[in-house]
Amino acid sequence: MSSTNYAIKRISEALRIGASRQVLDYEQRFSTLANLYTDLLSNLVKMDFDPKEAWKTAKEFFGDPCVRFAGIDGTMYSRPLFDLVIFFGGAYASTGTITFSEKDELRVEYDERTVQQGAGISSVVPVYVNEIPDIDQTFFEIKQPGEISLVRPLTDEAIISNATIANWIMTFAEYYLAYKLAADQKQNFHVIFLDRSLSIERASLLYDTSRRMLWETKSSIIGYKIDGEPIDANDLTIARQYVCNQDLSLPPPRADYLRYAIIDLAIQKEALTEKRILEEFNMTSEKRISRVKRYLQYLVRQGILEKKNETYFLTQKYMTTWNRIRKLVISLGDRFFFAKTQEAQVANLMKIWKDGKEHWLTTLDVAFLTLFSLHLLIEECWKRRILLIGITKDTAARDFKRQLIPIMHNEGLLKTPIRQEEFEKLPNTDRMILQSASIFNLEKIKPPWSLIEYDSAFRTMIPDRQNRKGHVSGAIKNKIGLEKTFLKTYVQLSQAKTDPMLRSNVLLVDRLVYPRYDYKPENVVEFWNELSDGTKEPFETILFMHKSVPNKLQNLTMNVLVAMAPSNIPEAFGHNKPLFIADKVAKWNYGQFKRVVDTTADWILNNHKLRKFIFYMSTFRERRASIEAARREHT
Repeated sequence: MSSTNYAIKRISEALRIGASRQVLDYEQRFSTLANLYTDLLSNLVKMDFDPKEAWKTAKEFFGDPCVRFAGIDGTMYSRPLFDLVIFFGGAYASTGTITFSEKDELRVEYDERTVQQGAGISSVVPVYVNEIPDIDQTFFEIKQPGEISLVRPLTDEAIISNATIANWIMTFAEYYLAYKLAADQKQNFHVIFLDRSLSIERASLLYDTSRRMLWETKSSIIGYKIDGEPIDANDLTIARQYVCNQDLSLPPPRADYLRYAIIDLAIQKEALTEKRILEEFNMTSEKRISRVKRYLQYLVRQGILEKKNETYFLTQKYMTTWNRIRKLVISLGDRFFFAKTQEAQVANLMKIWKDGKEHWLTTLDVAFLTLFSLHLLIEECWKRRILLIGITKDTAARDFKRQLIPIMHNEGLLKTPIRQEEFEKLPNTDRMILQSASIFNLEKIKPPWSLIEYDSAFRTMIPDRQNRKGHVSGAIKNKIGLEKTFLKTYVQLSQAKTDPMLRSNVLLVDRLVYPRYDYKPENVVEFWNELSDGTKEPFETILFMHKSVPNKLQNLTMNVLVAMAPSNIPEAFGHNKPLFIADKVAKWNYGQFKRVVDTTADWILNNHKLRKFIFYMSTFRERRASIEAARREHT
């Protein structure tokens, strides 16, 4: 056993050496950035964004050069209160008006009294500590869905520390508020900002709802009746992937999406023969035809399709799936965020009434509701021409370095290919590569600038394992994410007037794809993906291959982002002012709610009617803390 002084000295030395090595490693990596602009980025970085062109696009896209916008951010809070844990989550919007001009730069006006009059939703859920493992999927046991996981220690402290209920309430609130604003025709919002990456969030929500074994035992939505019809597992299956746009050929008839493409086709055409399906999907190869047959059999076994003679029909119940899911989200969302507890007919806003008794909504249910809210938001934005933009401040994304550039190199799409050994020495994250390249090339890269936009599906792709041109593989288990839905880029918006090296952080920006503007022959790259059974499937991705390719919506978006990047607020330098204001409103509400909870705790502690029960209600840690606090006051 070593002495305390020796232990501290040893740890200090290890920290100093480890940190020094990390800094030296990054210094060596940065040395490769000197020629990065000339060798690679010169054709991929856009710097000139025309305000007059943005005005033309705004009139064409929105139908009006003056539009309303909203920026949405959330907050959450949790606190143990005796044998309860209080979970709070909410989302708040800052709003205003954008006016595009033919002669001048666009003008942004922010609504006043945002805190008092702005849009915002929130909910609070008190839960007994011992009930949290039954509600929070962090503690669910996948192999035994009806049991609580024994992997995590189920002490009160461990349960409270690992609970994610507040985070799920906040996430649901953000997407639900965005959907409510998008669907509100009176306010008529046409630009919506979220403080999240849209493509990454959707992938994450799909993962959080993917464990089908948990659905029957841990989802209270299953069996909940909408229009007299209970929601079942097939409804959830259909709605999880309900991103449908005929102009973009979504869902695509490939890989796991094939079943959803067949379902969507059945909704459109009502009656289908196998021959008609193959014609609609333009399939001629035997292996692809075989996959269609297998999925048709699977959908019939699941009860989603019915077969009469040689014709397939969508089961009548599932013709209304999406309408019932919409009503489910609105019904539970409105009750969760707007109803008073006494109006909800249940003791807790996170409970629903089903089969004659109360049931907790689990975090699995909230994940479903959040995913469906995002799909409803996407649908509304396509229908009403709303520009949906996600902005992420700090990101460790690496797909520009690890996926996009290697694939473009393999396809011969780079004008000046970079040497592989030099490319591998670059910093590990896209943000650090681009931010450093900007500083090392002060005269060549001048903010505001943006990378070309590329399909978010690239983050799930890698060059073909056999190095075949025109082929790609899925990054994980050969699975490639949904294409032609979101476009991604990186931007840097601001530079100090007095010091050109003082530049804002690089931000990750992704936005919704709009077929008329983004889905054009010159922006489409087709790849082939070979599945494990040898089936070769084509699929399309959207890629603005170099900076000279016209991109009206990127020009419009960058003009808006630059106009909303405040130079007079140091902590928001180069960020998005609507999201900055929404964050301030969220923090103000967080502070207000925290005071309410703390005051409630003090009231209970000092209530003489409850005093005799407090000793038994409080935990050992709370009891010790209160005694120690009292002792400190008298010393």
